[in-house]
Amino acid sequence: MLDIRHVSVFRGEHQVFSDLNLTIAEGESVAILGPNGAGKSTLLKLLTRELYPVVRDGSYVKIHGSETVNVQLLREKIGWVSQDFQNKYLPITTGFDVVLSGLLGTIGTLYQHDISARQRQQTEATMAQLQLLHLRDTMFHHLSTGQQRRLLLARALIHRPQAVIFDEPTSGLDLQASFRLLNDMQQLTEQGTQVIIATHHLHEIVPGVERVVFIRDGEIIADGHKHELLTDAAISDLYQTRARIVCADGFYQALPA
Repeated sequence: MLDIRHVSVFRGEHQVFSDLNLTIAEGESVAILGPNGAGKSTLLKLLTRELYPVVRDGSYVKIHGSETVNVQLLREKIGWVSQDFQNKYLPITTGFDVVLSGLLGTIGTLYQHDISARQRQQTEATMAQLQLLHLRDTMFHHLSTGQQRRLLLARALIHRPQAVIFDEPTSGLDLQASFRLLNDMQQLTEQGTQVIIATHHLHEIVPGVERVVFIRDGEIIADGHKHELLTDAAISDLYQTRARIVCADGFYQALPA
């Protein structure tokens, strides 16, 4: 799915990556774990083509085996859920239009958009899948943060994508909303959808995600199975603070040591 070789990336004048190498296979669910500012979101934006690397010999980013990517087709193959994306929607956007905008490749919808019966049916079916039809006509700013986030998940799923990317998925959510979204994420892995998570919270790594990549200061410092990496010593080293790791029902949590 993703093959990155010897990539350098700048955001403004700041160099985030100087020699990034990473491969993620088709269908492989992965968690990108690291402290704030480590480069997690930048890595995801390479995948979604929001950012491009510095061009140099021997350096490339291949998605589905190709360096040349049709962005519209990419949006149909890869869904995206993040708090930043959530903040881009106008308060008057309805729940229906949030989900529908996934078909249109837009943020919300415009009055001049000609919506077909098939698009309307597809939107309603996706909302029903996540039990969100009751939010169809509700304005975005009248919804809880958890409801908004799940509408974004429905938007991400409307093309039946091969993969869904989650950037800090439970950020800003209360306990009930967090648990519901994590359950949605786990169900995706059980249904065979590839899930890629960028997070600094261990509890967001749902049981169906087995591979974990550690990033710190723009470098991949570890990459392997979560049973090997989500340990007291490894997490304490990653975050440069003493931590004790507990696991229950496949979910991990970091506690003060």
